[in-house]
Amino acid sequence: MPDELAMRKFVAPEFVFGPGARLLAGRYARNLGGRRVLVVSDPGVVGAGWAGQVVESLAAEGLATTLFSKVTPNPRTEEVMAGVAAYREAGCNAIVAVGGGSPMDCAKGIGIVCSNHRPILEFEGIDRIGAPMPPLICIPTTAGTSADVSQFAIFTDSQRRVKVAIVSKAVVPDVALIDPQTLPSMGPYLGACTGLDALTHAIEAHVSSAHSPMTDLHALEAIRLLVKYLPASLKEPENLDLRGKVMLGSLQAGLAFSNAILGAAHAMAHSLGGYLDLPHGECNAILLDEVIAFNYPAAPERFDAIARAMGLELPDAPPEERCSILVEGVRSLKRAVGLTRHLGDLGVTRKDLPGLSRHALTDPCMVTNPRFPDQRDIEVLYEKSL
Repeated sequence: MPDELAMRKFVAPEFVFGPGARLLAGRYARNLGGRRVLVVSDPGVVGAGWAGQVVESLAAEGLATTLFSKVTPNPRTEEVMAGVAAYREAGCNAIVAVGGGSPMDCAKGIGIVCSNHRPILEFEGIDRIGAPMPPLICIPTTAGTSADVSQFAIFTDSQRRVKVAIVSKAVVPDVALIDPQTLPSMGPYLGACTGLDALTHAIEAHVSSAHSPMTDLHALEAIRLLVKYLPASLKEPENLDLRGKVMLGSLQAGLAFSNAILGAAHAMAHSLGGYLDLPHGECNAILLDEVIAFNYPAAPERFDAIARAMGLELPDAPPEERCSILVEGVRSLKRAVGLTRHLGDLGVTRKDLPGLSRHALTDPCMVTNPRFPDQRDIEVLYEKSL
């Protein structure tokens, strides 16, 4: 059976894309049966005014709201449990998340616990959620994490200093309201990090061992959009057309990786984020080129398709030369958006690498990496990125 005819599934939420989509929160929450809604956000998004606009949209439909904004980057399991307490105390029956990946993942965790009545860490792994979550609407304010369309939720277990991945179609939101008008409030550093996170989603989805024709379609289009528009969007942050193209690229990447899953770059970034509380998007950006070089021999044709989607010219040359062209293309893009730091600049040391590598090897994202690494392989990739 050829790869393109292999059995695959594809899941996605209902989504609305376009300026003003965020203002539909009240209508969708009411249609989903919401009466009292927990709005999950973070201080920065509240300060930018986006959470307040969503609360107003909910109130206009006669829905009561409770705002929970005690969410930090790399959301912690204790923040999930605090959100559960707020949900129960207010008697909520629906959740709206407004923000980047952290509020959206935290909202998913709150929903999981509220319906299943067990601590969030008990759901670590794949397809371990029994009861469906309460209605969940996600409104992203960054262009990169794609938590609004994915079947992933990632949390930090502070006691073990690891990131925990929960993968299940039960955590796919009911509705995603994807509004590029929220992006101008995102600074250039965050914009670069989330944009390269999205690019990593698309690249890893395209070479994943679980890829399919549907995920290939979204992954390659995401790569085209992100490479073409991300650098320009950071130079003109108020240009809604440029920002919108990047957000569309993020959406396409999210639809790809949610269904094809990911690979070593994300597994390694999750390990870094859990252990040292580092920015997820920047970790992916730092690791991406070295992971591509490692994985290239396992899927050269698929990586060549990525290079062409990036607009790179590939000569009729040996695979090693084509790999070098792609790796340099990724590094050039990183320089263009201002992400030039290495892991050593973030405080990672050689003594951290064995533990980081052990945790990375157990991450669910490693299962679909096109090449099977051992611990020393991962240590070497970390070393090259120091």
